[in-house]
Amino acid sequence: MKRPRIRITLIDRKGPCGCHRGHKVGDSFDFDTERGQLCPMAMHVAFPYVDILRYGGALPGQEPGTAVFACPDVDTLNIFRIERTDPLDAPADGGVSSS
Repeated sequence: MKRPRIRITLIDRKGPCGCHRGHKVGDSFDFDTERGQLCPMAMHVAFPYVDILRYGGALPGQEPGTAVFACPDVDTLNIFRIERTDPLDAPADGGVSSS
């Protein structure tokens, strides 16, 4: 089974200061290929949620396949949304018919 893709998007900022790493609302990162561009503090918080979603888990009170979390920097409080972008139940052949 292919691992689902994970996308992390900055959806809001609640704190009074801009992000020390330069992230802006709307920035989006592919977890597998761009996670090195994501702030290490946010990545530290995101990682357990990524694992839960990638391996088929769900979080109480969240839409299926998603998790919303906040950066731990109290001056910034960036809000991120993690999304599983490939469904777990997608056909192995991508839904392409062989006929």
